[in-house]
Amino acid sequence: MSITPERKAELIKKFAQSEGDTGSPEVQVAILTERINNLTEHFKTNAKDNHSRRGLLTMVATRRKLLDYVKRKDEGRYTALIGELGIRR
Repeated sequence: MSITPERKAELIKKFAQSEGDTGSPEVQVAILTERINNLTEHFKTNAKDNHSRRGLLTMVATRRKLLDYVKRKDEGRYTALIGELGIRR
């Protein structure tokens, strides 16, 4: 359900704005998207797991807030980010 440290390091390296950047909105959205995708796969086999579903909804809301922030600050970064992650608007 959670992502491996290697996969997380790949995402940080790919979406970081500078060396050592782990807190930019792009990195946070990429990590949340990976976790959301993993949980979505989990629910295909565990449909009644309502405790994890609540966590999924929280992650989706957090990702939406971060994406709204990026869109408000710089629309170009927003469109590039959702295009690269394959997130619909």
